[in-house]
Amino acid sequence: MQLNKKIDEMKEELIKATQEVVKIKSTQGEGKPGIPFGEGVGKTLDKALEIAADLGFKTYKEEDGYYGYAEYGEGEDYVAVLGHMDVVPEGDNWIHPPYGAEIHEDKIYGRGTLDDKGPTIASLFGLKAIKDLKIPLSKKVRVIFGTNEETGSSEMHVYNKKEKAPISGFTPDAMYPLINAEKGIRRFHVVKKLSSCCNCEIKIKSLKGGIRPNMVPDKCETVIATKDTESIVKAVKEFADKKGYNMKTEIVNNGVVLHTFGVGAHGSTPELGKNAIMQTFDFLGTIVKKSSPLADYINFFNKYIGFDTEGISLEIACKDKPSGKLSWNVGVAEIDEEAADLWIDMRYPVTVEGEKIMDTLSKKFAECGAKIERVAADEPLYFSEDSKLVKTLLKVYTEQTGKEGKAYGIGGGTYAKELPNIIGFGPIFPGKPDLDHQANEYIEIGDLITNAKIYAHAIYELAK
Repeated sequence: MQLNKKIDEMKEELIKATQEVVKIKSTQGEGKPGIPFGEGVGKTLDKALEIAADLGFKTYKEEDGYYGYAEYGEGEDYVAVLGHMDVVPEGDNWIHPPYGAEIHEDKIYGRGTLDDKGPTIASLFGLKAIKDLKIPLSKKVRVIFGTNEETGSSEMHVYNKKEKAPISGFTPDAMYPLINAEKGIRRFHVVKKLSSCCNCEIKIKSLKGGIRPNMVPDKCETVIATKDTESIVKAVKEFADKKGYNMKTEIVNNGVVLHTFGVGAHGSTPELGKNAIMQTFDFLGTIVKKSSPLADYINFFNKYIGFDTEGISLEIACKDKPSGKLSWNVGVAEIDEEAADLWIDMRYPVTVEGEKIMDTLSKKFAECGAKIERVAADEPLYFSEDSKLVKTLLKVYTEQTGKEGKAYGIGGGTYAKELPNIIGFGPIFPGKPDLDHQANEYIEIGDLITNAKIYAHAIYELAK
């Protein structure tokens, strides 16, 4: 337990380092030479490398700023811990500043505290404990700081071209006890061209909702053109009261602005949120002209998608033992008088062929005159429960927590898909809330410290 004692001694230092990286807003920005994903991401990478250097590690920053890492030990082969310094946008409804890294009730609040800055820094301090105690290892250890996990992981394409693959390792970007199966992901647009509605008494001038396809949208704004504003305001109130939706109206020149508020969640667990876009569609289906192209689009989505997050109505629902059920999230919507464009995040079981599902969807969407465009594919990942990596990490988890270690599958894609021989391991403990991509994201200080201890022992077992 020398490692655990050493980490306890570094508690305040670990908290401070976590706060330093969380305080830097690192959503994707405009790429420039040396900062391919924007200034904020670049600054956070530099800060992480600065912290690592101050801890006594050898550090490296890729020449174009795509990634960096801290390294310890000798040898050709290395064990990797793969974390990321970029974050999703903060969104609204925070009770504490999203980049304040403030501590309240033994919790550090801020975007990235849990996904994935806090756990990555915890891994670094786990390695620091090994270094300070001079515990011998037979392999090098590398803590990699990624910069584009939330929007494509393109920095890892650069890494894989330039760097040798690790022999084993983990990413602290999942859940405990251990993730051995990650669903395949397809993100795509469902687009329909719209023709102007002749002499409609009610027109949808514009609709905008959501931030990213991998986030359940918590807000949607719709501009409704109508002369009879009072009727629309009344209809919204009655509908919202009946359905239990949070909807507000604002009368403007020649119309009404409808504000719909849902509950955000990670796109891999859409059932945990309340989709503001689909709530808006639910209402719009009651007022749009039934014979219009937009009405066809909205009514199609209400009939075949609605609040179904498993693809049952679309007849694509499926599941398997390693990874569970297919999930479906309407993450972003943009509608104007010329086109309707919805961005979908679909996650399917590891034993299912993604292309067969996409073929079914293409035929289905054609029924309302829509087509699928701009498909981004992320294939499934699966490690056998009998693999050495799975057995080693589950052993560490059980020894450090006193709880049974069992592998299971998730819908969220982690960095494990981006680097060979990597598996998802923590940082969220069973029974604790998954606050990734949500307002008021936080990490409990006790969990931050425990993660550092688990990761220290995991690194040792893999590199000894």
